[in-house]
Amino acid sequence: MSKQWQQQKERGSAFLLRFMRWSALNLGRAPTRLILPPIVLYFLLGASKARRASRDYLKRALNQPPKLRHVAKHFYYFAATILDRVFLVIGNYKIFDTRIHHPEVLLERVDQGQGCILMGAHLGSFEVLRSMGITHKHLPIKVLMYKRPGEWIMKLLDALNPQIADSVIPLYQPNTLLMASEFVASGGVLGMLADRVDNESKTVRCNFLGTPTEFPSGPIALAATFNVPVILIFGLYRGANRYDLHFELFAEHITLSRENREQDLQQWMQKYADRLAHYAAKAPYNWFNFYDYWHEYG
Repeated sequence: MSKQWQQQKERGSAFLLRFMRWSALNLGRAPTRLILPPIVLYFLLGASKARRASRDYLKRALNQPPKLRHVAKHFYYFAATILDRVFLVIGNYKIFDTRIHHPEVLLERVDQGQGCILMGAHLGSFEVLRSMGITHKHLPIKVLMYKRPGEWIMKLLDALNPQIADSVIPLYQPNTLLMASEFVASGGVLGMLADRVDNESKTVRCNFLGTPTEFPSGPIALAATFNVPVILIFGLYRGANRYDLHFELFAEHITLSRENREQDLQQWMQKYADRLAHYAAKAPYNWFNFYDYWHEYG
């Protein structure tokens, strides 16, 4: 897995993002969605790296060479979920048809005051859970997140709802581990996306969609350190206003042996990669990693 996503410039101008926010807040979802086709055209014509990355992924997910219409649909789903984040962040979740699968996996542990880890990916929208959980269900959720300097999308969304902004524990700060540990120990739900390798990551090699690539080992190591249940979460966009929110118990506890720690890390991350591939197959246009994901493994 490449680390190129950290160097890749954020697509879309600050003006466009501000316009999306203004339109969403003043005109509503249906009129604002009229700007999605021009955004897709912009990506198709001007984002060659993202276009290549989409084709590379889709040929694996669809098991056939993708056509231009497949790539366009891929970009459309991405743009649609970005727009929907505005409505979710301001708490306007009632306009969505959200179908929740096996919520008891999480809610039973929350009701017992048991801390846990939610492990997701850049597949669909994690915002469906985070926004609904904070503004509607009052779930104790914080998210471990790498915040790129100057990231316009995050700045605009954070300004809409400071409560959502305050739910982030930034990665790679001196007190990151302490903050996360104390939050989970108090019964909090700690979310993380485990499908990207960054410059600080230790990695393990896993097979994903038929090709080896690198996955970060940090999420599994952290879960083992905290010794709490790990729950998978995928908020899949299904078109129109529908989302499917899937919860799945990954492990009650993760234990890493001293003698075979690296092997154990690899086996756990391979299990994660297998479940990620499962949900990618269920919703192939929900994959939002628009960079050379498989890198030298091709």
